[in-house]
Amino acid sequence: MSLSNSQFHDLVDATQRNLEDILDDSDADIDIENSAGILTLTFENRHQVILTRQEPLKQLWLADRSGGFHFDYDSSVSQWRCDANQRTLTDMLGEILQAHTALDFDLSSL
Repeated sequence: MSLSNSQFHDLVDATQRNLEDILDDSDADIDIENSAGILTLTFENRHQVILTRQEPLKQLWLADRSGGFHFDYDSSVSQWRCDANQRTLTDMLGEILQAHTALDFDLSSL
């Protein structure tokens, strides 16, 4: 079943909002900026991670120094999955966050 534009936007908004809440509640020193659906995380070492929506493809994109990753929403398991390797956004983003903060995050709400 494909997502409507409204469903897609709601899912991306919820994912970004939940991530912001998780990071705000943590001890991590991460600057968070959300503007026009682009969520930018800037770490102490000036490294940035960017999450943005790609409406025409109905994908959530994650940009990191290690590469750009495109996630499709898998409604059968309620998770974003990378189209290249089928890993979840939760797993991949958790590894990136841990690498830059040395903290573990519970991203299960994403």
